Amino acid sequence: MKKNNKLVPRLRFQEFKNSPSWTIIKLNSVADKITERNKNNSISKVFTNSAINGVVDQEDYFDRNIANKNNLSSYFIIKKGDYVYNPRKSTLAPFGPISKNKIGTGVMSPLYTIFRFKNENNDFYEQFFLTNLWHKYIENISNTGARHDRITITSDNFMNMPILFSSEEEQQKIADCLASIDELIDAEKRKLEVLKKYKKALMQKLFPSEDASIPELRFAEFKDSGEWENKKLSDIGESYSGLTNKNASHFIDDCNAKYITYKSIYDCDRININKLKDVFIEEGEKQNLVQYGDAFFTISSETQDEVGLSSVLLDEVSNTYLNSFCFGFRYDFNILLPEFARYYFRSNYIRKYTYILSQGITRFNLSKNKFLEIIIKIPTIKEQKKIADCLDSIDSIIDSQIKKIDNLIKHKKALMQGLFPDMDSIEEYE
Repeated sequence: MKKNNKLVPRLRFQEFKNSPSWTIIKLNSVADKITERNKNNSISKVFTNSAINGVVDQEDYFDRNIANKNNLSSYFIIKKGDYVYNPRKSTLAPFGPISKNKIGTGVMSPLYTIFRFKNENNDFYEQFFLTNLWHKYIENISNTGARHDRITITSDNFMNMPILFSSEEEQQKIADCLASIDELIDAEKRKLEVLKKYKKALMQKLFPSEDASIPELRFAEFKDSGEWENKKLSDIGESYSGLTNKNASHFIDDCNAKYITYKSIYDCDRININKLKDVFIEEGEKQNLVQYGDAFFTISSETQDEVGLSSVLLDEVSNTYLNSFCFGFRYDFNILLPEFARYYFRSNYIRKYTYILSQGITRFNLSKNKFLEIIIKIPTIKEQKKIADCLDSIDSIIDSQIKKIDNLIKHKKALMQGLFPDMDSIEEYE
């Protein structure tokens, strides 16, 4: 078979400049498929392979066990250091994720393919499987007539996958380099989580609790401003419905919230504009065009926590409607500032009411009429502005941190493209 003897990465560490070219080998030549079953249910810890988090304990990931712990005898035993392939497709893993188990011994569904490298120094392949260099093989070998959300491939065909191979020293150098970036990304992600927790804790103190008329933490200039004023939502605004009996062609599920319009999709704090399929708008629905400052609340969801989640429109948009997943609330800006409402409607005080008001068994719904009966506590416009500016400043820091993480991820991705040779440059392989 033809082989390109110049299979070398575009970026190569100096000490390997004169080393032999890389080669392509089959996965089954350096790793063994693991098929050891969990006889007698001796192991009860069930793992899953997430495209975002890798191998995780199922109970921690889903807050409950999906598998039946009394019937795990057919599950495969996976040990620390083993790799696992999940054939389930997702946006982040269009051909399913391959992850290294770093959490210990457990069992995994027989739907997964588990394999173990013969050489314990295999960190290089943890990074290799984060690239798309193996995707083409999976695409060509898998069953195209399979379920749309799952790759159908036999474990033997999977283990026949072509992978890159170079000297152990060069592989380890690459693994160490990329791992150092991973550590930096993880450190920045931890900073982000600290910032988010700080903001959440601050919001609890900047808004009054249920049995208080003023917040626990108040800016000095408002210490003597008196109690916040009680206002029923129906006294300061009115609700309106989304487009009934119509569904968007797709939606973004961000932060477990679904704020959907036919030309815009709203997440928890920010707005993403996405053009969706055209729909026929009834004449009576045209009055429900969203406007600047409108608040949106989820009206129906499969989980009670999602019902009543809110977002406030702080950008000008045109020809935009809500769909039936949520309803809008339009209010008097002389009483309630949109910038303040953005945070207030997501405070624990409001979330407690929307949680209690949501009703259902398999699906939970929020009554707009009952929602309008909620009594909120409102400070002066000046104090609202001060609180909004404070939380906005924290959001700016959070946004900067998110951009920093995104840039590091992009940097690593670009670096990986240089550190791994292009396998397509070889026409055939052994």
